[in-house]
Amino acid sequence: MFPAGPASWPRLRVPRALWALLVVLLAPWRLWAIQETQECTWQVVLNNLESVGKNDAIDHFVDQELYTVDKVFDLLVDAPIDPDETYLGFPYYLKINYSCTGDSSEALVRKGHLTGLKPVVLVTFQSPVNFHRWKIEQLQIQMEAAPFRSPERCDAEEVCLMSWYTPMPIKNGSVVMRVDVSSNGLGPFIPNKRFRVNINGFLERQRDHKLQFTVGNELFHLIPRYFVNVPSRPLWYTVDQTPVLILGGIPEEKTVLLTDTNFKDFFLVELSIDSCWVGSFYCPQASFTATIYDAIATESTLFIRQNQLIYYFTGTYTTLFESNHGSERWVRVLANECIKRLCPVHFHSNGSEYVMALTTGKNEGYVHFGTITDGLVSFKLLPRNRSVCSAILVVNCSITWAVFVAGDYNLLMLVEIVGPTSSKYFQVVSYDLVNDHLVVLYTIPEFIPDARGLEFLMILGTESYTKFPMVPKGMSYNPYNNLLLIWGNFLLQSFNSENFIYLADFPKELSIKYLVNSFQGDMAIVTENEEIWYLLEGSYHVYQLFPSKAWEVYINLQVLQQSSLYAPSETMVTLFYEDKKLYQLVYLMDNQQGRLVKRLMPVEQLLMYQQISDDYVLERQGSHLTVSFSNFCPFTVMRLRELPNPQIYTRQERYRAQPPRVWEPWGFHSENSLAVYQGLVYYLLRLHSKYDKPYADPVHDSTWRWWKNKKQDQDYYFYLASNWRNAGSVHVDMSSYEKIYDLKAENELPERIFLDKGTSYSFSIFLTARKPGIQHGPSFQVLSPLDLAVVLADPDCIEAVVKEKVLVNRNSVLFWVTLSDKRSCFDQGISGHHLMKTSMLVKVLGSSGHCFQNTNQGLRMQSNLMVPVLIGCPPGKRLALDITYTLQYNRVQNKHYFDCVKVDPEMPCFLFRDIFYPFFLIQDLVTGDSGSFQGSYVLKVVGGGPTLDTIKEYSEEEIYRFNSPLDKTGSLIWTTENTTTTEDLAFNIMSHNSLGIEWLCLENSPCHDTIPHSIFAPEFFFKVLVSNRGVDKSTYCDYQLTFLLHIHGLPLSARRAFLILLVSASLFVGLVILYIICCLLSPYMVKFCNFLRWKINSIIGLESYYTYSTPSDSRAFSHSGTMSWRSSRLNSRVVYKGAEENKAETKDALKRKSTT
Repeated sequence: MFPAGPASWPRLRVPRALWALLVVLLAPWRLWAIQETQECTWQVVLNNLESVGKNDAIDHFVDQELYTVDKVFDLLVDAPIDPDETYLGFPYYLKINYSCTGDSSEALVRKGHLTGLKPVVLVTFQSPVNFHRWKIEQLQIQMEAAPFRSPERCDAEEVCLMSWYTPMPIKNGSVVMRVDVSSNGLGPFIPNKRFRVNINGFLERQRDHKLQFTVGNELFHLIPRYFVNVPSRPLWYTVDQTPVLILGGIPEEKTVLLTDTNFKDFFLVELSIDSCWVGSFYCPQASFTATIYDAIATESTLFIRQNQLIYYFTGTYTTLFESNHGSERWVRVLANECIKRLCPVHFHSNGSEYVMALTTGKNEGYVHFGTITDGLVSFKLLPRNRSVCSAILVVNCSITWAVFVAGDYNLLMLVEIVGPTSSKYFQVVSYDLVNDHLVVLYTIPEFIPDARGLEFLMILGTESYTKFPMVPKGMSYNPYNNLLLIWGNFLLQSFNSENFIYLADFPKELSIKYLVNSFQGDMAIVTENEEIWYLLEGSYHVYQLFPSKAWEVYINLQVLQQSSLYAPSETMVTLFYEDKKLYQLVYLMDNQQGRLVKRLMPVEQLLMYQQISDDYVLERQGSHLTVSFSNFCPFTVMRLRELPNPQIYTRQERYRAQPPRVWEPWGFHSENSLAVYQGLVYYLLRLHSKYDKPYADPVHDSTWRWWKNKKQDQDYYFYLASNWRNAGSVHVDMSSYEKIYDLKAENELPERIFLDKGTSYSFSIFLTARKPGIQHGPSFQVLSPLDLAVVLADPDCIEAVVKEKVLVNRNSVLFWVTLSDKRSCFDQGISGHHLMKTSMLVKVLGSSGHCFQNTNQGLRMQSNLMVPVLIGCPPGKRLALDITYTLQYNRVQNKHYFDCVKVDPEMPCFLFRDIFYPFFLIQDLVTGDSGSFQGSYVLKVVGGGPTLDTIKEYSEEEIYRFNSPLDKTGSLIWTTENTTTTEDLAFNIMSHNSLGIEWLCLENSPCHDTIPHSIFAPEFFFKVLVSNRGVDKSTYCDYQLTFLLHIHGLPLSARRAFLILLVSASLFVGLVILYIICCLLSPYMVKFCNFLRWKINSIIGLESYYTYSTPSDSRAFSHSGTMSWRSSRLNSRVVYKGAEENKAETKDALKRKSTT
């Protein structure tokens, strides 16, 4: 926490009539800082690729397709990049500027650049709803902005217009992004600022590149009658998951407000719905109206109610699901039902979002429960078997409101019951969706209790009541602290839905229209007459913010400062929370011009002004009156100390990326260097997504594979960069792209805390008492009592230990707080799935609404610190096969290691006859820790095949037969000498001390008698599932690892081996016989070959003699054809006769030679 304000209020001598003005002047403690420090603010807009460098270009996040930047990477021939990889770019850039009061923005940006200012952008991706499709993770990327000179012509020689740019990355499964902009510490002081950059799936780009809404037609004129004197309405959406917000309530128009920036800007859209009114006997609607009464936004789908009809529209989000899930038009659902109200469900669960529709008419007493999963909408009627009226044994009832408690899978309903005498009373009814069981939890009193001047009253049934009837109108539930609020012309709160407390500070003459809950420890209340009240959870005092004297003082101050956010005539449109701050959407009328503005509701200033104006004393000193103000805050300083590093508890994974270095003299980037920046950021996030693989890398870092072959050449790349010899004038520094594991605490409690089994979170709080002094006694005590209270939402699940140390010499107290999990409220779950919501509230007694902290961003309320706590398996933990140690250990134990003939470095082979010893790692992707898994686990072969293409999944029956030691069918694939089994004796329990796995592949197993596809021994790929669920009690994590195991050297079956032996022997014997035959017949074959050779030679000789006959014979042939034919016949006879004689002589010679 930042230091608190002054220790006491000053005393001044002033005339009595001017005390109010002094209150105004003394209230803002930061006025002195405003005079010395110029107020500056960041400005961020979205630019597509064609808009880079253009001055006034502003785009909306519509395009979700990536584009290739390989052309610019092909120029980087001497850069540490992989030329075989494909580098893509994101469709948008973030354009960053800043402005200060009274100065030109262009001149300020140039000045900031010349003084070394570089914006630092932190993009946070919201984790998806459907964790069955996408991995749950808290991912951030920190980027340094690159300066870019505008190509527009100007008179300046070097630079006229410039801005900073960073890529705007997108991630599969995330459509909501937070952008935090801060300074690098150089140049002017600019406070950090957060922006919302969400994907708008309800806009599409036409062929002419213009944007058009798919839900209707955009209107460009804000007509005053749309907003002036129109009642405000609630803004309903799924908390932290909704990219596009929708707000209806415009009278007699089917028009809504849409925004993808939380109303920083907005669109007025006329919806393209049919506007039918299906009135019937079952739907007693008094009149028809085009007004959109109820509007709810979810991650991908918009819901509206017009009259008794419900419509929904699913946006086109290719990062969430296939594009064909997007709607082409508004879809009407429950067309045969009469719907009187839509009720929102603020939190998603089980991978889905929900919405509820309350019926009237024929299905009175039922709730239509809607489920949205991946943009697909379905409704079911609840209760399933009978209506609520029948279940609670009444004839006539009506459901006024419904709340879904996702953690218990329970539905809470506010039911209005009409008694026999037409008297009405209300009950809170609970319906269990799992067991189909309905029970009445609480009957609301008929009249408002008489609190007799107390702030609150416990409803026990023995209290007295006023004559004001209780008129309940709705309910609100906070899953983090189990706080149920029933509201109407009263406020009832309960932490167990059975025992209620009446908050007497809220006047019974007013009626609440809706509540706005921050789910961070406070809420706002809007009444029917547009009054705004404020409630701090954990306290019982309700504060009136508007109208009030404090509001008048604040408005007067804003008028004096000529603020553009306020006007004499204004109408509140809605009220909502954003980043723990309360905001108003207000329609202002100034000089007959209307406009919608989003402005901060100054809760802290209003509470402080109320404290000042209500508690002061006028004392006469001489001839003047002295105004003395009282400060009810019991401490002057409150600081948080000894905060641990946050990542292990917040589970935030953060990457860091810097733009590539360029050789431009002024440091400006070009379009090519920005494209390189895009590709590098894309590849960094791609490495992150690819890192979640079953085989662990030797180094536990997702960026290790990027640079593992380039680190040895780091000096060479540095030499090129130092001498400006890089190709493309761009240098990629390998140290600029890394994962950050050592973030430090920022002197404030984290946004949320994840607790695994038995883990704890510790910190200390330092408080300095307001009045110095020491009380003597048995022990020294601080004179001003400072007591710290820790309120736990679920004390059966978590516990807190507070230790106190009094620092007498500093008039202070130091509290050590330790929050621990009690190992009792969660079974086991996959990383990030089905987490239990609870919370811890730390507060200083007697300080609620009285203590404020002055910061550079305004006042902040102190003393109430509410931290959501999520119990279960934290995101970012995984089980991986330690292939490096597994290979090393198997080589030692088996005395050898034989890999496959075709070596695959990503999947080493193991020999069938060797004992297999697997080892696993528990890797923390957030903190970078990686250690051997010491728990127990169950190993199952759940699939397999002889090749990667033929791997099949096994059924549950087959998995049992192939893995269970109880199998009697001869189907076991493997066995082990371990005797430890699960409770049902079905499977073996393994650990890191196990004796290893022996491969069997019995007769009825799928790997038995595998046919070899080559001359080498058969191979088989086993799909192995490793899980510690039910056998490891040391963690809430259900580690499930599925990996492929390549086994070679499988033996053949006896039948196939005998067949192969028989065939081989037959071939061998055949070859031997053939050899013997050849040896016996070789003389005859030689003789035959000689005769054949002599025959061939004779024929060749005859042809030669015919060819080389005398020339005279040739001329004789040419003179007469007949003579030629006769001569040829004669010559042939002579030659043939001579050949016969030569043959006879040769035979006689051979005979004579053989006889000799």
